[in-house]
Amino acid sequence: MTENELSSKIIGAAIAVHKQLGPGLLESTYEVCLAHELKLLGLQIRQQVALPVVYKNIKLNAGYRLDLIVNEKVIIEIKSIDCLAPIHTAQILTYLKLTDIKLGLLINFNEVKVVDGIKRVLNGYL
Repeated sequence: MTENELSSKIIGAAIAVHKQLGPGLLESTYEVCLAHELKLLGLQIRQQVALPVVYKNIKLNAGYRLDLIVNEKVIIEIKSIDCLAPIHTAQILTYLKLTDIKLGLLINFNEVKVVDGIKRVLNGYL
């Protein structure tokens, strides 16, 4: 399955979760519900994946955690905030570079319509 096909399924699952829960909950709530929804679609999900930083050829645990990785091809960063800021895009772009994954989805569930809070970020492009 391509990144675009996965992206479409992920966005559909995020809409389903948002329709059920609405805005205003904790990021962790949306994360577990979205992971469950994606598993129901038969997708491979990893949650809270430790992301070491390589510094001077040494892997160091710097405390970074990826919210979700889908089929080892898409990183999902979940937010539940007033509005996305450029630093959030920078965050997921850094995660993409560190993992060499091509596509990331930044999803802010704290929107009236969750599609207004979804941003696609490509590794190497902004």
